[in-house]
Amino acid sequence: MLRTTLAGLRLHKSRYVTTVLAILLGVMFVSGTLVFADTLKASYEKSVMGSATSVDAIAVPEAEEGEDEDGFPLEPVPFTDSVLNEIRALPEVAGADGLVRGEAVLLDAEGRAFGFTPPAAIAFGETSRFSANEGELPSADDEIALATSTADQTGFEVGDTVTVLDPEQEKREFTVTGLVDFGVDPSYSFGGAVVFAPDTVQGMTGASGYSEIDVRAAEGSTDEDAAEAVAAVTGTEVQTGAAFGEEMATSAGAQTEVLRVALLLFGVIAMFVAGIVIYNTFAILIAQRQRELALLRCVGAKRGQVFRSVLGESFVVGLVASALGVLAGVGVGAAGARFGGQLMGSDVTASVVVSPTAVIVGLLVGTLMTVFSALVPATRATRVAPLAALRTSATASGLEKGTGWVRVVFGLLAFAASAGLVALSQGMGPDPNGLFVVTGAALIAFVGVVVLGPLLVRGIVRVVGVPLRRVGVPSMLAVDNSTRSPRRAATAMIALTVGATLITGYSVISTSFESTLTKQLDEQFPVDYQISAQYAPEGQNAAAPEEGVDGAEDGAEGAVEGEGPEDAARAAQEGDPVEGAVEGPVEETGPEEGVSEDAVEEESTEALVPQEVQEKLSESPLLEKVMAQRSTFIEDDSDPTAMGLPVMAYYGAEIGVDIKGETVEGDLADLESGKVVVTQTYAEGRSVGDTFTVPAPSGDLDLEIAAIAEDGAAFWGAVVTSEDFSAAFPEIRDSQFLHLRAADGADAAQVREAVYAAVDEYPMVQVMSVAEMKNQFSEMMNIAFYSIAAMLGLAIIIAVFGISNTMALSVLERTRESALLRALGLGKGQLRRMLSVEAVLLCLIGAGIGISLGVLFGWAAGAAVLPGLVFSVPVAQIAVFIAIAVLAGLLAAVLPARRAAGTSITGALASE
Repeated sequence: MLRTTLAGLRLHKSRYVTTVLAILLGVMFVSGTLVFADTLKASYEKSVMGSATSVDAIAVPEAEEGEDEDGFPLEPVPFTDSVLNEIRALPEVAGADGLVRGEAVLLDAEGRAFGFTPPAAIAFGETSRFSANEGELPSADDEIALATSTADQTGFEVGDTVTVLDPEQEKREFTVTGLVDFGVDPSYSFGGAVVFAPDTVQGMTGASGYSEIDVRAAEGSTDEDAAEAVAAVTGTEVQTGAAFGEEMATSAGAQTEVLRVALLLFGVIAMFVAGIVIYNTFAILIAQRQRELALLRCVGAKRGQVFRSVLGESFVVGLVASALGVLAGVGVGAAGARFGGQLMGSDVTASVVVSPTAVIVGLLVGTLMTVFSALVPATRATRVAPLAALRTSATASGLEKGTGWVRVVFGLLAFAASAGLVALSQGMGPDPNGLFVVTGAALIAFVGVVVLGPLLVRGIVRVVGVPLRRVGVPSMLAVDNSTRSPRRAATAMIALTVGATLITGYSVISTSFESTLTKQLDEQFPVDYQISAQYAPEGQNAAAPEEGVDGAEDGAEGAVEGEGPEDAARAAQEGDPVEGAVEGPVEETGPEEGVSEDAVEEESTEALVPQEVQEKLSESPLLEKVMAQRSTFIEDDSDPTAMGLPVMAYYGAEIGVDIKGETVEGDLADLESGKVVVTQTYAEGRSVGDTFTVPAPSGDLDLEIAAIAEDGAAFWGAVVTSEDFSAAFPEIRDSQFLHLRAADGADAAQVREAVYAAVDEYPMVQVMSVAEMKNQFSEMMNIAFYSIAAMLGLAIIIAVFGISNTMALSVLERTRESALLRALGLGKGQLRRMLSVEAVLLCLIGAGIGISLGVLFGWAAGAAVLPGLVFSVPVAQIAVFIAIAVLAGLLAAVLPARRAAGTSITGALASE
């Protein structure tokens, strides 16, 4: 039996070509993912270990247990010069230097502050785990080095001149002397970093002390000896360079593991689709070879021998295909590490890592999936009666048993259960657990499609076949052939259905999320620009203009002439602009009676937009509205466990008209002086009309609740009128955000120029175009969609191989039938067209069912996790999917149609 099995494989190896390709692609993805992740992880470890092991011990200050006055964990206290000198005097230490760390504002090429937060500003000595990857480290007070990530984002290179703001916000120019690769160190990889000379860093950041001390061990002392000696001085845990690097590499490798798992999910999908193709291939082959198997039974082969023979075939096919897949996976993984690492912001420096796990897992997954998929066909092979050898027909009649009532009932119950779970997910409200419920519903619905597949194929073909029958004889024959073997057709199209469902579902989610965000921005913040200040390092504030700017010394004094706080507040309430100011009140700079100086000091360190910027923008005729958002955060000192209350107000804006949001109760437009809008979390069971108290330094405000808003992006906490906010918090004069709306008909370029001119003197003030933000989000969603679609595309390719394989085996089975049609006058071109239409029908059915399921469950998944989802159907993308399905059908029919058309008529008729 073994010789017979191997001889059959050699004789009919062409039947397994597409099956081998399907297995190969699936295994290639799995092994390639493992090679890619292992190589990326090894590169991280090499980068981290290379820098950490350049020193022998690393000391980092530890924070004391406890919390500060704001309830946050205490910050570590930097090491002092005396500690560093003691470490240098140790006999186990050959050299030691400290790393000083602060923050500094780096200006980009346009003169604006780089990043949402300032990059880290550091300086270190000769003994350090960092070094220049390009150029040299700074040594003079006008030299600077940049992190490689910062240089990539800003476009600066070695030799360029850059501008950095000192603590007084004076501009200082530096020459870039080198670039430092900080690798995956989270302390510097997030916001970037700049490196100053040791004598310059304190003047540029105000930082003192050392946030890290790096040590070289003396000759004759081990790394552990040096670490223990340093620990005795610092009183903290001190790690060797190797231990420090291993800990950081483990942390950095966590993201690689997440990526590995995510990619392996797509590999599982690909192998699942390949399993469907394998099952269909062996099912058809066993049905076609029933005479051969029956003849074996007649000459003495037992059922067990036939069963093992079929499984032996699947084992050989799976092992060969898996081996080829592993080889291809190594190449794909190496290419992925080479280019994918750069996309993730990390250059791959390690050699390609091909671990035994990648090879063994690839071989096992491919081989076991092939054998498992062949179990049912192998069992079916043992049921062929020996007398079947006397039959003259070689058709796969075993696949075409009728669709019984049990199958129909089971399929309908599966659809009903799926519909019930979808309804349950929508009734749960926005809840991440609803996503798991939707996933379960989709799996059950897919089971229903598998069970009712033959009925679906037959019904859809009958409907679609009506116009096709009128096109010509080839189309009419193709329709008849599609309904003649509905179970085989259903099994083949299921593989395509899986890929189409996943791609369409994600496409619906992506498009709906984008539409929802756009609607929220348009409705809640119908503006063109948003202005905010970069988070300021301690001691700096965006509200301070550059030195030499008029009014820098005077602050906002004289911003309002002849208007007191009460008049200004009244003008803001009535919507009338105040001369020389934004559409809102301008109060005195000093605190009112009852407000402590500490409160004013606390507010002055926040990242705020200067009042002068508001004034300039409000004077521009190109802007229809300048809406200022001011806010504060009130904590209950008497109860540390109580939840703090955010209080905000919008100056120059009408709540419910200019600033919108969803409400649980009441109407936003009812907000007026003496009333408040409270978000649902802070309402705590109160209703519209109840009293809500807002604590304030000048006296608590007892306000009537005008509306209760949903917790969301528009509001959070309590929203009061500008009049009430100014009365309660007169010391808050600057705004967190400015929302700008251009005047109707204003030229977009002129508006942009006016906005940037207003902030030109304040480099830490950042301008964000809402249109640009939408485009960035859209680009981000598109990149994610095309990346996922590309990976799911592998499942589509495997499914197309499956359909091509089904067509090829069908053509082989219908050799005499095709020859008879040719003898009756059907031309070669017509025969090719018949098979092409048949394949396209199969692909369209699979894609159509997949698109329908994808739209349904894409909507359900989005609605389950995102409140107020704007359901959007990506018509253009679905049209592309349909076009791809047609193209896939045509490609799948190319080789089978060519073989059928090239077969000799007389030879085929005389073959049996």
